[in-house]
Amino acid sequence: MTFDTHTTIRLNHRIEKKVREAGSSFYWAMRLLDSEKRRAMYAVYAFCREVDDIADGRDPEPKKLEDLDKWRREIAQVYGGKPKSFIGSALQLVVPQHQLQKADFLAIIDGMEMDAPQHFQITNRSDLELYCERVACAVGRLSNAICGITPDDGDVLAKSLGEALQLTNILRDVAEDAKRDHVYLPDDLLVKNGYVSITPDFAIDDPAIARTCSELSEIAYQQFSAAQTVIRKIGSQKTLAARIMMAVYKRIYDKLLDRGWDRLEQPVSLTKFEKGLLILRESLA
Repeated sequence: MTFDTHTTIRLNHRIEKKVREAGSSFYWAMRLLDSEKRRAMYAVYAFCREVDDIADGRDPEPKKLEDLDKWRREIAQVYGGKPKSFIGSALQLVVPQHQLQKADFLAIIDGMEMDAPQHFQITNRSDLELYCERVACAVGRLSNAICGITPDDGDVLAKSLGEALQLTNILRDVAEDAKRDHVYLPDDLLVKNGYVSITPDFAIDDPAIARTCSELSEIAYQQFSAAQTVIRKIGSQKTLAARIMMAVYKRIYDKLLDRGWDRLEQPVSLTKFEKGLLILRESLA
């Protein structure tokens, strides 16, 4: 499917409106990219937001799975040249230009499918790595491709930074996720650290939870360090998006360490001002 200039402009405006209305502070970070990369990032973000909203929504699990499967078919249509949605059409405009891989979009949908059940428990470290690979590393590979990073470096960066960011998300949201019966702390680590069972109630104040969080935080630190090494190798010109994400999440990670793992119900976040300063710092680097 091809689009005339007027249709393309209208489509780009519609995608930007969706991204802007999502309220993400990273909207302004994406605005710092050149117009070509920005449009591609907006399209990928809109897709990710759409499938994430399905997974986190209140619909019954069968309806969520049905809607996610519709997106599998839509991605097939994107690569077949006949998308049906405006997000799919926006993706079709940028996929060939940046050589975005179909497998990465499908991996993201697979990750959302893992999140869809009313009850979700990560069984072991391998399952945790798979979850991070799908919901974070795949997004990183798409982002890195848009930024012109070669697959060799981009895949390494996506794995290390993706795991670091997702582990930070998990560690930040332990209490909130537990309230909706989602436990991302691996069951085998919990048991190793002295937790008897995650059912029928997930006791958030159990010392084993704190020990498990501490163990995962060490892994996150190692991945932040690995990502920093790759970023230095690639250079600052192509890594603005990655550096902004890393700066923001590393600051959240540091705040989590300052708070400690024995007060998981005490929220940790950054103000818009803090995020703005971090984004500005990286944009000037």
